Amino acid sequence: MSGFVDECQINVRGGDGGAGCVSFRREAHVPRGGPDGGDGGHGGDVWLVADRNVASLLAFKDHPHRRAANGAHGQGKRRHGASGADLEVPVPEGTVVLDRDGTVLADLVHAGDRYLAAAGGRGGKGNARFLSNRRRAPSFAEQGERGEERWLRLELKLMADVALVGLPNVGKSTLISRISAAKPKIADYPFTTLEPHLGVVRMDDGFEFVVADIPGLIEGASEGRGLGHRFLRHIERARVLVVLVDLAGGPDGTLAPADQLRVLLDELGRYQPELLARPRVVVGSRADLAPAAPGGTGGEEAGAGEGVVELRMSAVTGEGLAVLVGRMADAVRSAREAEPLPVEGFVVHRPVAEGVMVEREADGSFRVVGRQAERAVALSDLTNPDALDVAQRRLRRLGVDRALVRAGAREGDTVHIGELSFDFDPEG
Repeated sequence: MSGFVDECQINVRGGDGGAGCVSFRREAHVPRGGPDGGDGGHGGDVWLVADRNVASLLAFKDHPHRRAANGAHGQGKRRHGASGADLEVPVPEGTVVLDRDGTVLADLVHAGDRYLAAAGGRGGKGNARFLSNRRRAPSFAEQGERGEERWLRLELKLMADVALVGLPNVGKSTLISRISAAKPKIADYPFTTLEPHLGVVRMDDGFEFVVADIPGLIEGASEGRGLGHRFLRHIERARVLVVLVDLAGGPDGTLAPADQLRVLLDELGRYQPELLARPRVVVGSRADLAPAAPGGTGGEEAGAGEGVVELRMSAVTGEGLAVLVGRMADAVRSAREAEPLPVEGFVVHRPVAEGVMVEREADGSFRVVGRQAERAVALSDLTNPDALDVAQRRLRRLGVDRALVRAGAREGDTVHIGELSFDFDPEG
């Protein structure tokens, strides 16, 4: 049976670029046809795309690997290889993309927002590209570049207009099942709800808003107690908070409504202080189990919770439901009107290209890190003097020699660039 998954890890790999071709024109009556090797095709990119038709990260739970197509190799007669197709991976709206150390890379909030998760490798140039007045018959080409590969962490923060917040077993699931078509698990023991549920509420005038049933919070949730961080992050994007306090005394029947409200607001403030500035409605739930003061009516302050809650309701009997839904709708309307107008289109996140870096290895050698440097030496035959000359000029343009000197490299030190290793010569 499928379930709701709101965090996962994903391995993404761009397609490898195709290799350039070494070929020479061979035709009758053309004794010196020259080089005609075609270029390799570029590898496909892997994109994460926010899609409103995807509800959770379940698709990555057991199958975390996503790989784009490789580019085709070049051929003779200047025939270039086809580029590999990009891979678009749909994720839910509200997905946050992080690297392995927790740094946020992208926030895919709206449908169509995209993040370049893994770039495909560039195709290698064929030997026809190296033709010059000095080099009339180049017998080397470029190898295709490997696609980028890495692990990412995805976290889903639900997109909802209203978040139902309360201690465990205060009636949140029963409430959302009464006002929407959501069907959460309902039982009379704490922590019945272990995953968020979304429900759409439709008013008589056609106005619609989304309500999220958040699993119950406990004291210490802001510090991660009771999976608090996993639950609290689903509240972050809600426009309005509906705080439910149990008029019957909470899960154990002994916690007064005022104490419940104090615990909930304290945990929200500790997790993210700006949550306390959100519009909120404080509701006394399970009014059918709490005695009402004489003269009290549904939807008014009465009996238990007087002076704490704004209204009383019972999801079981229906008392106060209409009043509560109306308050929710009014709060959502006001919050939407206060927001700036949305920008047309969608957001495209592209990682900033990294430069060339030099790292010291444990054995005292130096490693040049960076795709540009690795691309500079990705030639098919570095024993060829012409190919070696091309690689050296590329590295000088990138400033690799200066970077090695600044890192402390001296003549004769071993330097690694990709799979190539050589002795450093600052004068070479």
